[in-house]
Amino acid sequence: MQLIADSGSTKVDWRAIFDSGEVKSISTEGINPVFMDDDRIIGIFKEHLLPVVGKDVTGEDVEKIWFYGAGVVGDEIREKLNRCFKAVFPGSECFTASDVLAAARALCGRSSGIACILGTGSNSCFYDGEDIVKNVRAGGFILGDEASGAYLGKRLVSDFIKGLLPEAIENEFIKRYNLDYPSIVQKVYREQLPSRFLASFSPFIYEFRNHPHIASLIRSSFEEFLKRNIVHYEFRKYPINFVGSIAFYYKELLEKAVNSAGMKMGKVLKSPIDGLIQYHKEQ
Repeated sequence: MQLIADSGSTKVDWRAIFDSGEVKSISTEGINPVFMDDDRIIGIFKEHLLPVVGKDVTGEDVEKIWFYGAGVVGDEIREKLNRCFKAVFPGSECFTASDVLAAARALCGRSSGIACILGTGSNSCFYDGEDIVKNVRAGGFILGDEASGAYLGKRLVSDFIKGLLPEAIENEFIKRYNLDYPSIVQKVYREQLPSRFLASFSPFIYEFRNHPHIASLIRSSFEEFLKRNIVHYEFRKYPINFVGSIAFYYKELLEKAVNSAGMKMGKVLKSPIDGLIQYHKEQ
């Protein structure tokens, strides 16, 4: 049996591929090895992944794991993930790579192209059909992550705490979330996974996407992503491909921003997981 995973900070899409050819879809809590310790990651594998794969399946049955995830950067993080996998799936061969490579392989297959992620976080790369050959640093939700769910949420919450939201939107925000300034500071600066908290406001933003204030917030966020990231690639030669929930649900507004920047829109996928299955089947 093999496991293929696409992990963001919010959730992990898993596919269990049995020797019979059967493919089973599983979803668990997001895994970000930068912010989570070994015990928490191992707990997700033991409590939420393995029991769902199959009642008669043990960790010994998994032979190969392909794990693509947010925060999978550097040898230390890869070693940490391998350690966690071996604790639950001791006989497995583990391959760990960034979510950017997952996006590139799902969007471009074995062809060259520009691949972008717009989900809880954001990222981008130029891909040569095998590997990432250029990557503008994402920066995370504090230093970058333009146009991500966390970035949009940060813009919304910042407008709220500074009294810049239109009255109708501000009143609805207060009614729905019952947040004040101290509670926002607590969640952003003192609790774990602040990017997930900020990204949780994306449905609210989407609901009010036609309001001039929110439409401007979304448009300027997409413009920031393009001018701070995509201009570093050969955008006149290649279309811009996207994967992730923000790209998928805001596709119409995103395409307008891409066209306005003199770029060409490419594929848009909600998740890379099915493209990854196809990629690995062709290996």
